[in-house]
Amino acid sequence: MNARGTVVRFRLTPRETSFYELFAMAADNVLSGSKLLMELLGADAATRVEIAERMRAAEHAGDDATHAILHQLNSSFITPFDREDVYRLASTLDDIMDFMEEAVDLVVLYEIDELPRGVEEQIEVLNRAAELTAEAMPRLRTMEQLSEYWIEVNRLENQADRVHRKLLAHLFSGSYEAIEVMKLKQVVDVLEEAADAFETVANTVETIVVKES
Repeated sequence: MNARGTVVRFRLTPRETSFYELFAMAADNVLSGSKLLMELLGADAATRVEIAERMRAAEHAGDDATHAILHQLNSSFITPFDREDVYRLASTLDDIMDFMEEAVDLVVLYEIDELPRGVEEQIEVLNRAAELTAEAMPRLRTMEQLSEYWIEVNRLENQADRVHRKLLAHLFSGSYEAIEVMKLKQVVDVLEEAADAFETVANTVETIVVKES
């Protein structure tokens, strides 16, 4: 999906598509996924099923983006930066989509009626990190004005860690039945993994810039 919620289709053709273009498209798709997470908040059961279907389509689009980047990597003699960094960046953007899709799927599969207070903060952090990542990817072409991006994403990941710890404390406070704790903990843990993956993307971008400077 792109930022307007339209599924982005990736096709492998003989025409060379720029790595920069492909990374930008992958990041836009991640942003669309984060917006679907925002929609999940407060949605009723029927709407959640529909959101999960759209998230699944976005996750498939993310897979297509990753395959397109790796195909380009394997068929290109010259790459814009180190091959391992191309691979790591593509793989971690794909991981973010996987984690977000998993979180939505778990909410639907477990038939969770109400998400615990604090999940909205997790999702807001992910949405902001997605916005910053989508803005940053096109700047890989020039390697300029990227330091604020990775600094802010690292700050957001620290914020996500604090929110996650508070959520765990709340879940184990005795307010929930044991089976409900297990279900909700899986959801908040997967959202935390998405935040960690955003930080890995930012750290990879920092590594690329340092190597190329």
